[in-house]
Amino acid sequence: QVQLVESGGGLVQAGGSLRLSCTTSGGTFRGYGTAWFRQAPGKERRFVSALGWNGRTARYADSVRGRFTISRDSANNTVYLQMTNVVPEDAAVYYCAARQWADAMLMMRVSAGNYWGQGTQVTVSS
Repeated sequence: QVQLVESGGGLVQAGGSLRLSCTTSGGTFRGYGTAWFRQAPGKERRFVSALGWNGRTARYADSVRGRFTISRDSANNTVYLQMTNVVPEDAAVYYCAARQWADAMLMMRVSAGNYWGQGTQVTVSS
């Protein structure tokens, strides 16, 4: 059973930056499509960003494009979500998801994630 663990959440000022990390108990994300989703209180879980299994193709929600960047380290151990120019609407619990051999487009769907982390809270102060 693959387990994902997110970290890096916290309090950030509007306009500031934050980097979220996602690691896997399986030791590597090689061959896995990964994605970040977020869920604000009282709202459904929504797509943020995805990275295809080859680690090269990325997708972004319109609301974060140009501000957030998804990446995977060279050892394929960690997937990052670099958040810049944060706005209050970015406040949510952020979840990491993964699915083997999934491309970025597939990982845009909540239903695509076979494995999920427990989430990390991002709070934005204005």
